[in-house]
Amino acid sequence: RLPPLNLGASAFPHHRATLRLSEKFILLLILSAFITLCFGAFFFLPDSSKHKRFDLGLEDVLIPHVDTSKGGKNLGGFLIHGQGHDEHRHREEEERLRNKIRADHEKALEEAKEKLKKSRDEIQAEIQTEKNKVVQELKKKDSKPLPPVPLPNLIGINSGEPSDLDIREKRNKIKEMMKHAWDSYRQYGWGHNELKPIARKGHSTNIFGNSQMGATIVDALDTLYIMGLHDEFREGQEWIDKNLDFSVNSEVSVFEVNIRFIGGLLAAYYLSGQEVFKIKAVQLAGKLLPAFNTPTGIPWAMVNLKSGVGRNWGWASAGSSILAEFGTLHMEFVHLSYLTGDPVYYNKVMHIRKLLQKMDRPNGLYPNYLNPRTGRWGQHHTSVGGLGDSFYEYLLKAWLMSDKMDTEARKMYDDAIEAIEKHLIRKSNGGLTFIGEWKNGHLERKMGHLTCFAGGMFALGADGSRDDKAGHYLQLGAEIAHTCHESYDRTTLKLGPEAFKFDGGVEAVAVRQNEKYYILRPEVIETYWYMWRFTHDPKYRQWGWEATQAIDKYCRVSGGFSGVKDVYSSSPTYDDVQQSFFLAETLKYLYLLFSNDDLLPLDNWVFNTEAHPLPVLHLANTTLSGNPAYR
Repeated sequence: RLPPLNLGASAFPHHRATLRLSEKFILLLILSAFITLCFGAFFFLPDSSKHKRFDLGLEDVLIPHVDTSKGGKNLGGFLIHGQGHDEHRHREEEERLRNKIRADHEKALEEAKEKLKKSRDEIQAEIQTEKNKVVQELKKKDSKPLPPVPLPNLIGINSGEPSDLDIREKRNKIKEMMKHAWDSYRQYGWGHNELKPIARKGHSTNIFGNSQMGATIVDALDTLYIMGLHDEFREGQEWIDKNLDFSVNSEVSVFEVNIRFIGGLLAAYYLSGQEVFKIKAVQLAGKLLPAFNTPTGIPWAMVNLKSGVGRNWGWASAGSSILAEFGTLHMEFVHLSYLTGDPVYYNKVMHIRKLLQKMDRPNGLYPNYLNPRTGRWGQHHTSVGGLGDSFYEYLLKAWLMSDKMDTEARKMYDDAIEAIEKHLIRKSNGGLTFIGEWKNGHLERKMGHLTCFAGGMFALGADGSRDDKAGHYLQLGAEIAHTCHESYDRTTLKLGPEAFKFDGGVEAVAVRQNEKYYILRPEVIETYWYMWRFTHDPKYRQWGWEATQAIDKYCRVSGGFSGVKDVYSSSPTYDDVQQSFFLAETLKYLYLLFSNDDLLPLDNWVFNTEAHPLPVLHLANTTLSGNPAYR
């Protein structure tokens, strides 16, 4: 996931794009008129050979000479019969052609003049009409039925009720928080991407472009489903069926739309069996494919859903694509190929993998930036937090999702984790294990909230690790969970800051003002849940309940839930955003933490980086079993 950046509107305003389109349209008309003029001139120019062109037509019939007395001319034993009559006919034919060309030419010029008389708005309207026709044709094409595919064995989608009364009450409290978040969005932000809970209106960021795509609805569906909030789930399904439209002139983040929308729609499909989610996921995926049209096949960060034009973030190193973005597509794209029978999605992500395998890695580390034009690394920055995080997560999860058959992905994960442990993981003076960031040969002793997911990843990857190091990686996961809990515990609100340092006497504490905020992020709670599943140590439920109470006390407002700007202040100000990932991830992981393990068991489900559960694809029912990586 990207760290938060205060990015402005798109660098390519909509009106400029429209103007360019209109200019191209007029230029095309003038060009066609010019070509017609040239073509006509070709016939009007004096040319001694042109009479031969017309005199040697099909009307010239060569017959043996029989009689020279009828006005014919004897030409070496053959007679060109009736030549005088034919010449007259050819002249008429020639004149007719000249007139036709002249008329066509004048008509084209008149049309061009008429177009030039029209206002830009009128030309734009005509263009829009033509584009709408194309869109309708594409919709017809999109609506073709998908092939029937056997659903994987779906286990544990309606389970998890704890027998312990205290645990059940805590779980119900988390469900009530979800209902408050959803009901507030339903009332004040319905159809918008996110909610401003204090202003009580819709909110959107540039990762979703300028369109209302209902990001919170799509992101929240599977959480509603597993909590048994089926009326709310049906509301969301109905909105998606009637209103979710991807043929909008909107520039979106390929990564964010993949993990939130495609991931959310696929999970909703697998949980509920409702075909509309699968159909919408496949339609959207088709809109993302043009982002891969780069010299290397490494996709652009952003793509316009209507035009298919892609580009990268202006702030990224020398026009680079970002490791955590192009490296976090595998799970969703493999499922798309599975459900459609179309290998294009699988091939796109495998091409990225093959390219990465060929590249040299400084100290065995993957830099965060890769130029999609040249295929070269950008700045040598490496992070397990923002810009890098979910790339490593998806290597491990590709292996798990393949029923542990994709050994190539597991090897890449193991190699990467070894380099990370060697170069980035350190212990502070106070004994806290942390993961720093590598910047141009120097280790920055700072850890982001986003990096805290890694504790859960180490635990999830412990089984199957090299050299019988399962115990080591489970312990490493526990140490990261402890460090991240300390980052929460050392604040006034008992909520963690965006980033925290380990310099001198300062440990697990944010130093800069712009790193003291909490925006309802899930990564620490995600790690608590994975550690609970693998150890059943009650401290993880205790820590999760501390976080639940803090969120309910300091982030809850009458219109939903809001992030806070300073976790060290006893009277914090709100940022007035209810993030879609709060409903997709934070509340889901809390609910799972207080549920039994038979709800979405990890042997059968793999969670994407937005906490959307996708089923493990066993070889018996996957169309991808013929691929080398799955053998």
